[in-house]
Amino acid sequence: MRGFRRSSVHAEPDVNDEEGLAEQGYKQELNRDWGLIHNFGVSFSIISVVTGITTLFEYGLTTGGPGVMSVGWIIVSFFTLFVGLGMAEITSAHPTSGGPYFWAAMLAPTDKSAAFFSWITGWFNFVGQFAVTTGITFGCANLIATLAEVKGGFVSSPGKIIGIYAALLISHGLVNTFGVHILRYLNNSSVILHSLGVAAFAIAVVAAAPTHQPASFVFAKFYDGTGTPGWAERASPAYVACIGILMSQYTITGFDASAHLSEETRKAAWSAPIGVLTSIICSSLFGFFLILCLLFSIQDFDSTVDSDIGQPVLQILLDIFGENGAIVLFTLVIICVWHCGLFSLTSNSRMMFAFARDRGIPHWFAHVDDRFKSPWRTIWLAATLAFILGLPSLGSSVAFSAATSIATIGLYISYGIPILVGLIYPGHFKKGPFNLGAFSRPVALVACLWIAFITIIFCLPELNPVSSQTLNYTPVCVGIVLVWAFGTWFLSARKWYVGPIRQIQAEELGIDVEEPGALERAEAEGKLAREVSESKQI
Repeated sequence: MRGFRRSSVHAEPDVNDEEGLAEQGYKQELNRDWGLIHNFGVSFSIISVVTGITTLFEYGLTTGGPGVMSVGWIIVSFFTLFVGLGMAEITSAHPTSGGPYFWAAMLAPTDKSAAFFSWITGWFNFVGQFAVTTGITFGCANLIATLAEVKGGFVSSPGKIIGIYAALLISHGLVNTFGVHILRYLNNSSVILHSLGVAAFAIAVVAAAPTHQPASFVFAKFYDGTGTPGWAERASPAYVACIGILMSQYTITGFDASAHLSEETRKAAWSAPIGVLTSIICSSLFGFFLILCLLFSIQDFDSTVDSDIGQPVLQILLDIFGENGAIVLFTLVIICVWHCGLFSLTSNSRMMFAFARDRGIPHWFAHVDDRFKSPWRTIWLAATLAFILGLPSLGSSVAFSAATSIATIGLYISYGIPILVGLIYPGHFKKGPFNLGAFSRPVALVACLWIAFITIIFCLPELNPVSSQTLNYTPVCVGIVLVWAFGTWFLSARKWYVGPIRQIQAEELGIDVEEPGALERAEAEGKLAREVSESKQI
């Protein structure tokens, strides 16, 4: 059923999207009423520079300090653009909701390797999807709790934060389930908030600050707050700088949403890859501007790092605007983070819907509500898994940074596998309208090397000394995903998982994909093999 791996969307930008999707083997089930600006807006909202920077600003200040935050942002943005270029080229050829796991199958040289690469990529993307929602929405819960402590007598606790977190996830789930038609309008408001709103916020901060830090502070000050002694002393300052770029790399994550929303986007072969790239470029520029404005506006570095409220961005606002002004501006930040979490869940649900459609997870989840046109089962699956991943925060102070590391590593590994497969087997890569030409392989090589680098450094210890409370649980979680993905493949999935299923062709052959065991029986009877063979001759 995977012989269509040689096909791609070679048509002009005005190609009929439904026909293009049929070439990939799928029927149009989701509502395709999104344009380029909406596709871009989802990725831009999920990247949400104000979310990543605000929630991990304390981590950045204590793990390398301002110099690593500012220069690190430039370095991360530069190399992330290579990853985005590699993904955009593949997205143009295969614009489906499956995204990375679908691409891995399309670019693989054989049927068996296609299923294997698809399975491994799918599970890393699957875990990365709900992990990034955990990072975003749990971060939002922390921001709300912190703001409530400033003026309101609220006393924060891990249990209360989990309660706020659950309420936020429920709000995201309800909007995604019943408000598919209003997501476009929320998308528009999100783009305005994350562009004009964030720009106005940053300008207001730097304009109202009574004093400003010198450029030497913003671009060269190094600070090691990773412990006593810190990792700069125990290892080297370079070690601290490397793990310190987590703030930047986590922030510029989630742009695969443009691919996952491609089945709901018009002219997807062009709009989806452009959505990937423009979201990275715009986020890099807005994020750098925001970081500079915040760093230049720090009034006292030590009191900001050791703030009693535990939130340095809010402390900067309090120092500049006072209590009431800080509350107003921080509320704007929280609204932006809420939008970010909302669209992260949207992206999660589309990827999981596609993975269920191809039997990567139980097919029961591959359901679209006839009335609301939403994959409500995967919406609530994603929300539930995100909630579960947030529960360790009840007993660990580093659970949040671990969740952000898991999200970053999981997603970037899933981005890297199809790029690597396309690099190794270029003869199987049939390009779409967006084509890098001679730059395709060099770009892919740089992207893969960068992904390998960040995968290693984000698994390293962050705090010293290492204890049960300071241990970086990221390698444990990544190891669990590795063992699960490879273990289930060799023990079971290799016998029945066939990679992306040609839904339309299966129906033409009389195979009921809804019926349990139908695909396995078709393969045993030879129908599946004949379809693959016939497709390869096209």
